[in-house]
Amino acid sequence: MTTKETILTAIEEQHIQFIELWFTDILGVVKNVVVPAHKFERVVERGTHFDGSSVDGFARVAESDMILHPDLSTFAVFPWTDNDNDRTARLICNVYTPQGEPFIGDPRAALIKVLDDAKEMGFSFKTGIEMEFFLFQRDENGQPIIGSPYDEASYFEMTTDRANGLRRYMLRTLEQMNIPVYSTHSEIGHGQHEIDFQYSDALETADRIMTARVVLKLIAQQHNLHCTFMPRPSENMPGSGLHTHQSLHYLDSGENAFADNNHEYGLSDVAQQFLAGQLQHAQAMAAVIAPLVNSYKRLGTSFEAPVTVSWAHINRAALIRVPSIRPGMEAHTRLEFRAPDPSANPYLATAAMLKAGLDGIQNKMTLPNPLEETLLMQKRSRMRQVEVLPATLGDALDALDQDEVILNALGPYIGDRFVTAKRQEFEDYNRFVSSWEIDRYINKY
Repeated sequence: MTTKETILTAIEEQHIQFIELWFTDILGVVKNVVVPAHKFERVVERGTHFDGSSVDGFARVAESDMILHPDLSTFAVFPWTDNDNDRTARLICNVYTPQGEPFIGDPRAALIKVLDDAKEMGFSFKTGIEMEFFLFQRDENGQPIIGSPYDEASYFEMTTDRANGLRRYMLRTLEQMNIPVYSTHSEIGHGQHEIDFQYSDALETADRIMTARVVLKLIAQQHNLHCTFMPRPSENMPGSGLHTHQSLHYLDSGENAFADNNHEYGLSDVAQQFLAGQLQHAQAMAAVIAPLVNSYKRLGTSFEAPVTVSWAHINRAALIRVPSIRPGMEAHTRLEFRAPDPSANPYLATAAMLKAGLDGIQNKMTLPNPLEETLLMQKRSRMRQVEVLPATLGDALDALDQDEVILNALGPYIGDRFVTAKRQEFEDYNRFVSSWEIDRYINKY
């Protein structure tokens, strides 16, 4: 357990000079405040003030004062700051008002609130992540060259020695940052990679996602590369997902609440209701778990990216899949949610997924039959028989506006500002005239 005393010891023994206090805005962008390490005790006791008026979605100028309170369990030392002059550590913070109340615009607080809802029902929530990303070469101006991936390997192929070495360095750095990694491998696209995080409590996993995005981008930059978590950087390559494995566990025993050996798919009543809830709210969740205009150029069009609101065991085009569990390993029963992408705010995405599942349990929702056949590339007449995910960010926002359960997961403050920001993003996109339109129409009409 990380305590104030253990951190003070680490500061002294490792000659830590600075501490970065991290938090995120509503869109999931990491912000930070840097304090001298000798101010650590004061930060723990009083927090650190900052001006929230310039942070997206945080506060009006009249409400600008905010206070960061660090979560001591998130303490980690940056391994790339390896000399006594700049040795730096990190703490992830919760945001509070000057009155000592959790700030209703803090995404981490939104997740904690839904996790507390689960606790009141007798559950803890655990997640594991498969995070995909691309590595591109940079040009002389430091800009990514989309047509020049770092390696040419495809799915599970051996990459070049340099790519293998870089990925091992990434894993080693993540481990040094207290992020246990299960495995890594090359993905389908050239320059595309996947890192799988070890299963853990959902809040800890969300912290790890946020941290990993910063760390991997920094490592890529150190090697004159560009790391991107953009869902679909090129129409000629598959998209990147953030497949989320999830399970509920009973608080009193720690046992997996999803497991039932007597069910065909190994799913308990709790698991079936949780899954039914996520299917019920899938269209509204899309705006949170796939939050970019570009996200919808992955969903339903990229290889194995879901389009139908369905579940299955074998069909990897389903929205939610039930992975195989070997006999004797029932404690690992889980649901794999395949729609999220790595651009999502991990706190809000996790809060939405959990809230939807809990709603299914509370209302004892009935799980529809699985859809084991793939509907990708099928005729539109066939697709009409199955509910599909929104085709655009605008459609997803319309669905979110009508779903009180998912809006409640975000809270009225975050929900209002999130929808407003994303509506503006979609309107900007709709007004933009692309080179594709110019090339196709300028001479023809």
